[in-house]
Amino acid sequence: MEIAVLDIKGKETGRKAKLSDSVFAIEPNEHAVYLDVKQYLANQRQGTHKAKERAEITGSTRKIKKQKGTGTARAGSIKSPVFRGGGRIFGPRPKDYGFKLNKNLKRLARKSALSMKANDKAILVVEDFSFDTPKTRNFIEVLQALGIETKKSLIVLGDSNKNVYLSSRNLKTSEVITSSELSTYKILNANNVVFLEGSLEGIESKLS
Repeated sequence: MEIAVLDIKGKETGRKAKLSDSVFAIEPNEHAVYLDVKQYLANQRQGTHKAKERAEITGSTRKIKKQKGTGTARAGSIKSPVFRGGGRIFGPRPKDYGFKLNKNLKRLARKSALSMKANDKAILVVEDFSFDTPKTRNFIEVLQALGIETKKSLIVLGDSNKNVYLSSRNLKTSEVITSSELSTYKILNANNVVFLEGSLEGIESKLS
């Protein structure tokens, strides 16, 4: 499939970028997308939650009342989970929530996500650009010219560009990444995906 290449003013340059059908026009595999997004979100969890269990509570080890004759249940420790201030039964412990997925499945998930965006006509291709100095105003003007200033956008660069990245950093609705950082979650989390012309070759060679 072909898509018009725009300049930073939002106007067509007269050139067309050819998007590989094997990456941008496949039948989406929703289960692969689900697994890849689930893994991404699982990897974001710190997993540092911890509750003290009975053996970790600081407290007296004295038997708190006599064994018999009280008319209530026997009790041997103030640290028992049945008492207020006691340990927690089967409380959370630190753990790693991450899990593994094979590379072919992750590749399929990214191609599926890109195909979904292509079907929704939510992909733009812009010629490569840069800024002389980091300036948020310049980046906002580009978004306004492309008509996506009010939407969540993902801008994909071919190579790292410090000035473009720093210009976008203050904007909550826009994210700038390089083609090597592209993930299924980030593709789906954006309303529009903007590819700089120089990023397409690297993406297609990696996913084909």
